[in-house]
Amino acid sequence: MAQSRIQHLSGNENAEDYVRSYVPQSRWGDTWRLVKSNFTKFLLINLLTMLFFLPAAAVIFTRASYVAGLAAAYPFSGNLGISFTTPSTVGLAESITLSADMLFFGLLVVSGLIAAVGLAGCGYAVKKMIATNGEFTVKGYFRGVKTGYLSTVIAVTAVMVMLYGTVLVGDWADLATANGAAGAGPVAAKVFMIIGTVLVGLYAAWFYAVGISYKVKMRHVFKNAFWLLIGTALQSVFMLAFALVPAWLIWSGAGIPLMLIICLLFLIAFGFVFCTVVWMAFVQWVFDAFMPPAVAAEKPRAKKKAPAAELPKPADPEDEKRELLAAGRSELICKPIKPIDVNAKTSALPAAFTREDMAVAAAVREDICAGVAAYYEQHKDDPKYVEYNKLFADREKVVAPVGKKNKNKKISAENLLR
Repeated sequence: MAQSRIQHLSGNENAEDYVRSYVPQSRWGDTWRLVKSNFTKFLLINLLTMLFFLPAAAVIFTRASYVAGLAAAYPFSGNLGISFTTPSTVGLAESITLSADMLFFGLLVVSGLIAAVGLAGCGYAVKKMIATNGEFTVKGYFRGVKTGYLSTVIAVTAVMVMLYGTVLVGDWADLATANGAAGAGPVAAKVFMIIGTVLVGLYAAWFYAVGISYKVKMRHVFKNAFWLLIGTALQSVFMLAFALVPAWLIWSGAGIPLMLIICLLFLIAFGFVFCTVVWMAFVQWVFDAFMPPAVAAEKPRAKKKAPAAELPKPADPEDEKRELLAAGRSELICKPIKPIDVNAKTSALPAAFTREDMAVAAAVREDICAGVAAYYEQHKDDPKYVEYNKLFADREKVVAPVGKKNKNKKISAENLLR
């Protein structure tokens, strides 16, 4: 059903600076070979993308430092001495977390506008490498930013707004529970927000992929992303979860400093491009399944015509004759030599031979010599031998200068080539 509803994508692929010349035969086998053979290029793509995520990283680090500082400053201990107690701090930690998240996750939504620049370039660059089996340029990266930023920023903003709402609802649920309110309502709201964020994230991932891959109107991007998600719902859930492995590793290792450092180093080196490669390889496979891929060999560049001065000039007969004279008479050219006859009868002397064997060998030799002489007599008057020998016989006439002053002048053999 989804395949029949996908429209306006075929023939509108966003590929201005390249021609698709490769269709993966094995989705993950070819992708793994592509990553191994172009690992340095993927590292460069990841580095470029990470630069646009620095504002988001700064917001997250500042939020963690802010909450940690308030936790150290506020008196969360209920009893500081024998006869002195602090006021009740029930719900204080949850309140601090809620106020901090309202500020910093709001800033995280704004920093998503900058991160979308890196995601647009990364998605286009990875898609181009998959389509061309490894072609990448920095200029192509920023071409992807130019052509795919709008669809990317819409997808990123939608996800970040839903995440912002989910975090605030979760903080409110924790605060309400800490203050003794009934937990059913807050927990249900938190669960519904998480489900909504997951659904919006799935749709945003397809919206991002369609907007990066095709040049169509925005309403077609919205519609086709929806039908592609419907047609590949289970596969999309699994592949998106697998693409977000770096995020799961950081989340699971947050309480273990060494594991957190390792996960952060992986994210810095290869995390962003890992997510993009996994997702774009999957969506490219879906596109090829729903729409026949248009693969064409890249047209060879037309060679520039050589200037008139560089074009080869026709050979001058007189120059050819001078070259022959300079080389000297050749015994292999001046007379006919019989070609080797592989079928000719020969006689080789054995290791122990008699006079009769020698007579047979001499007779065979005489026959060969007679054949050579007969061939010479038959072809000695051929034009090519006559002209060649005449050239050396009349060499002084051939190279005699032309002109009134030198009309009767002859060149001797001694200064022929001077």
